[in-house]
Amino acid sequence: MLRSIIIVGLTTLALACGGKGKGTEQPKPLYDRLGGKDAITAVVDDFVGNVAADDRIKARFEHADVKNLKKQLVDQICSVTGGPCQYTGKDMKVAHTGMQIKDEEFTALVDDLKKSLDKFKVGQKEQDELLGALGGLKPQIVGQ
Repeated sequence: MLRSIIIVGLTTLALACGGKGKGTEQPKPLYDRLGGKDAITAVVDDFVGNVAADDRIKARFEHADVKNLKKQLVDQICSVTGGPCQYTGKDMKVAHTGMQIKDEEFTALVDDLKKSLDKFKVGQKEQDELLGALGGLKPQIVGQ
């Protein structure tokens, strides 16, 4: 469950990163602006710790395979932000069907991610791209 929620959250966050700049120069992919795989891994490690300590949602993740969850999250974020990784997990709607995730739980997950992004001093533009994408996945996650 934890894996699915985190993957959904991070996938959503990463999907907002595909736009082009207005000038003739294209901006660096979000993957590069986030600092690459090592930086993504550090944020994911911290994020999973935040979720595990969050009384609002930690029960959803009690039986999660944390090692696999972290790997899937890193691969998913890496892939959707323009990095070299390949995510092979389930799509968000399929992963969350039957879970009946509530708005408050989704908000808690976003809060926990924001906390990690702030801790690692991720720029506001990059945070906005990631968090903006997360909102787009909410219908595929909440209430399924």
